[in-house]
Amino acid sequence: MILLTLQNVNKAFVMNEVLKDVSLTLQAGSRMGLVGVNGSGKSTLFKLISGAMEPDSGTISLVKGTTVGVLTQDADIQSELTIQQELERVFEPVRQMEARMRQMEADMAEKHGDHAAFAQLSNAYARLVDRFEDAGGYEWPSRIQGVLAGLGFARGRETQPANLLSGGEKTRLCLARLLLTQPDLLMLDEPTNHLDLASTQWLEDTLKKYRGTVLVISHDRYFLNSVCDCMAELSMKRLTQYTGNYDRFAVQRQANLERQLKEYKLQQAEIARQEAIIARYRMYNREKSIKLAESREKRLEKLERLEKPVSEQKVRFNFTARRRTGDDVLIARDLAKGFEGRTLFEHFDLHLRAGDRVAIIGPNGVGKTTLLNIIAGKLAADRGTVAFGSNVDLGYYDQQQAQLHPDKDVLNELWDDFPRLEVDRIRGVLALFLLTGDDVFQRVGTLSGGERGRVALAKLMLRQDNLLLLDEPTNHLDMDSREVLEAALDDFEGTLLTVSHDRYFINKVATKVIEMSPEGAVEYLGNYDDYLEKKRIQEAGEEEAALGGMTRTQQDKEKRRLRLAKESAKALQARLAKAEADIAATEQAISDLEARMGLPEVYANPEESARVAREHREAQERLDGLYELWEELSEAAAGE
Repeated sequence: MILLTLQNVNKAFVMNEVLKDVSLTLQAGSRMGLVGVNGSGKSTLFKLISGAMEPDSGTISLVKGTTVGVLTQDADIQSELTIQQELERVFEPVRQMEARMRQMEADMAEKHGDHAAFAQLSNAYARLVDRFEDAGGYEWPSRIQGVLAGLGFARGRETQPANLLSGGEKTRLCLARLLLTQPDLLMLDEPTNHLDLASTQWLEDTLKKYRGTVLVISHDRYFLNSVCDCMAELSMKRLTQYTGNYDRFAVQRQANLERQLKEYKLQQAEIARQEAIIARYRMYNREKSIKLAESREKRLEKLERLEKPVSEQKVRFNFTARRRTGDDVLIARDLAKGFEGRTLFEHFDLHLRAGDRVAIIGPNGVGKTTLLNIIAGKLAADRGTVAFGSNVDLGYYDQQQAQLHPDKDVLNELWDDFPRLEVDRIRGVLALFLLTGDDVFQRVGTLSGGERGRVALAKLMLRQDNLLLLDEPTNHLDMDSREVLEAALDDFEGTLLTVSHDRYFINKVATKVIEMSPEGAVEYLGNYDDYLEKKRIQEAGEEEAALGGMTRTQQDKEKRRLRLAKESAKALQARLAKAEADIAATEQAISDLEARMGLPEVYANPEESARVAREHREAQERLDGLYELWEELSEAAAGE
């Protein structure tokens, strides 16, 4: 079923046309990634679909009754509620049902002697319980805890006022609220921007199982590969749809561009041939030849001329090293660092050899950027040593671009560091990074994050260092620029140490991954996919060792016990109460069936007798399972 349709949508702001004849079809249940360079109109398209903005022309159609949830990049929370209360608001209808159930239970206790009133109340109560269960009434507390844990909120922060969170944390809380709401159409604008790797992987798993439809803007190519089954690209004001994930989209887009260019060249050649024939006919200057020329001119005028296919401008650069290092480039031993009594990391060792390409990963707050600052000499370690090998020239890309001067213009930002270069050489380098014309006279402080990042990369390229420390180098780059950066680093003959959350970038660049934690670091050979596979094997081995010697049934029971141990006390008590109610109902059903077995009309009828006996057996098996569940829930609740 088609959930969303856009037909010939146009949008402009004053004289700036953003979207031109945009059409889109989104199937229910699809997970579509929306990509395009910065400023191509992705956020504008989101606002049009969500109804926050009206198109200048064209139509946008959503299936009637479709619920829409939108995560924007500037999500904010102003209320004074706690984190827990903000998320509990999602389940207010369910909580009202629960309150009504408690009231009905009290009413039934009072009406126990009035059989008619009790029966009426009991039937209404049974219907309400069914609705309560369907709405996830017994699950919502554990769902809240699961989403908070998945998105990186530490246990115990539930009581923190939501309006005191940082901007990134507020965005994560808004994402948590959306995931709990489960709208039919979930629209996410850069959802991974404020997530660490573990939270991003959790979000990927959640979206892959999401029951509704997902439309997501993201620069995270690994995320798009994992989650999306279709893609759409905004380029040159127009939108093109593709099937498959990001990798398939990249292949199809290149094939489309080559096909369109070939068709354009063939048409241009044919136009040139026809124009030459027309010119030759006119040169004869005879009545018949002039008529032939006019006939061909009319056909040529009616020809629908293809536009020359163009791709968005791309950054173009490469890194070179002005000299070679020795085999040992960097040796760090037993590094430790903390702030205000809190240890970020300790016992960190690192040995970089010439040509190594190492990516450091780990949760937010573990000290990855701090480590790079220590290696770069910008910060002193609390303990440990850093030693460089011979002929090492260190270049550092700081994700905050602290080495840039906000009051300088772009041209002098580079020229002051490289005064021996001609101004044309400086301007030529800036042009490689799409900073041309009057752009070079802008103050650095007025540039966007992406533009500042390109200036910092331009300076790094001119330095020609042989050891590059890169702190989140892809953060402000669009997808095409990221791919150019990856290609430039692939050709780099020096040594590379990078901190990055961009798993696609790590896959392309790294030959070694170091996972950093407060206790130290673990090294894995290979890229990010290799790291994941080794972690999976390692965790599977640990689980197998923990469950060693158990039968399959015992293993399943132990896994259930471990899952139950993660649920909140309130959720466990609710499930325990439900299990007890189910046991009572099943015992009553068994008693009724046993009474029925003794009726003459039943045991005298072989078919009816067999049916009642089968129902009795099934009810008994169900009761055994309920007792087992009740026992597990009781143990888990006692240990909470």
